[in-house]
Amino acid sequence: MDTVDTSGPGAPPAISLRGVTKRFAADGAEPYTALRDLDLEVAPGEFCAVVGPTGCGKSTTLTLVSGLERPTVGVAEVHGKRVEGITPGVGFMFQTDAILPWKTVLDNVSAGPRFRGVDKRTAIADARDWIRRVGLSGFEDRYPHQLSGGMRKRVALAQNLINEPRIILMDEPFSALDVQTRAKMSDELLSLWELNRPAVVFVTHDLEEAIALADTVVVLTAGPAATVKAKYRIDLPRPRVVQEIRFDRRFVDLYQQIWEALRAEVDVAYAQTTRAKEAS
Repeated sequence: MDTVDTSGPGAPPAISLRGVTKRFAADGAEPYTALRDLDLEVAPGEFCAVVGPTGCGKSTTLTLVSGLERPTVGVAEVHGKRVEGITPGVGFMFQTDAILPWKTVLDNVSAGPRFRGVDKRTAIADARDWIRRVGLSGFEDRYPHQLSGGMRKRVALAQNLINEPRIILMDEPFSALDVQTRAKMSDELLSLWELNRPAVVFVTHDLEEAIALADTVVVLTAGPAATVKAKYRIDLPRPRVVQEIRFDRRFVDLYQQIWEALRAEVDVAYAQTTRAKEAS
């Protein structure tokens, strides 16, 4: 198999979506167009946050990168290779926990390496190291139902990062957490991301969260047929502490600038929802 340099000068983008349209079949109706003519490029090592109103295709964008869905029109590429199936080297964190309830923390974290053929002793040793890194030492033998929501998210992080993915896709992974735990998890994510800097696409409804975490914030238009409205470079210094960076004057300026673009799309989506309710 041909190899592709994924990090050096002249390397292709980690993610490239070009002219992507995605339609879904609808019972007894015209196909639903979730995305239309969407262009998105994420560089190796870039942390990209995607924001937009509910129903604008943010999650669909992630599934196109992962290979769980294929574009109806257009091209999806990862590290210069067209996505034609489940994409290797990609981790995916969902809104809901994807950890196995019948397995312990240690077994959950070691499952990925063992599935990929790593011998049991090495997989267990690596899993213990990642459990330590996410702050769960001493909980190796606990089951998911014995953990708090934040602790389960730490397990999910370790599950993904132990596989050393070149790309991590995150679909509102912290949305169910309380404010304080969410901030702590965001700091944890940034510190772990700094270890080897995979490319990240982080979907969120929270604009503050997006700016605090990302190198780039992408705003999608209201659906249906959503597309990229604007892309903003986040020129805040790293490393960052999520709760503290929000008080930076530049953070406030960026928030005001991006919110102006996002608010218009939120208004459109709200008007669509209101009309739909009135029609029913």
